[in-house]
Amino acid sequence: MPHREPIVVISLGGSLISPSEGIDPKYLREFHALISGQVKKGYRFVLICGGGATARAYQKAAREVATLTRDDLDWIGIHATRLNGHLLRTVFRGQAHPRVLKDPTRPFVWKQPIVIAAGWKPGASTDYDAVLMAKKFKAAVVLNLSNIKMLYDSDPKKNPDAKPISEIGWKDFRKIVGTKWDPGANLPFDPVASKLAEKIKLRVILADGKDLKNLEDILAGRKFTGSVIGI
Repeated sequence: MPHREPIVVISLGGSLISPSEGIDPKYLREFHALISGQVKKGYRFVLICGGGATARAYQKAAREVATLTRDDLDWIGIHATRLNGHLLRTVFRGQAHPRVLKDPTRPFVWKQPIVIAAGWKPGASTDYDAVLMAKKFKAAVVLNLSNIKMLYDSDPKKNPDAKPISEIGWKDFRKIVGTKWDPGANLPFDPVASKLAEKIKLRVILADGKDLKNLEDILAGRKFTGSVIGI
């Protein structure tokens, strides 16, 4: 990505903020230090929080008690992203805008170096919100950080012969993820978001958010481990 992009949009997977084994303060501390260091270099960040294990745990529990609509499941996920967003906002207190951004279509002015965002409405994931934010703030790239190192042509957990993909166009990527959004689905990038990203010619970098040295390399324009969508 271009060095010192004025605004960097990061879609931060909920698996990084609130993994199934519990929130990791050490990771949050190190992520805070890295982002704060980049702010000193002149970057501004939009950090969009996913729902992760928190969303899936609530969705699973609700499913076991009642018959839910897709909107029910989406709203549970959305509120999980907002809880994670408020956690991150407090972590970045003093640097972040005091309000968690929930609607990427509304006019929004921020003077702080960081704004925290979360889920908007049913029908798409925070990946879609990230694409809308990139469009709003004229960012050329979205960094999609999760618990996977890169994209594969099939699920490496199920297929030991799965091959890593370092670069792929949107047309071929959308063949992998399909076209429909499923609340709670664990996909590398939301199909609805992918459609819009292709339309506006956005690039997305998929990378392991736990590897903060790798994230630093991405921001510095150095060689990194991950996958680029939209070549």
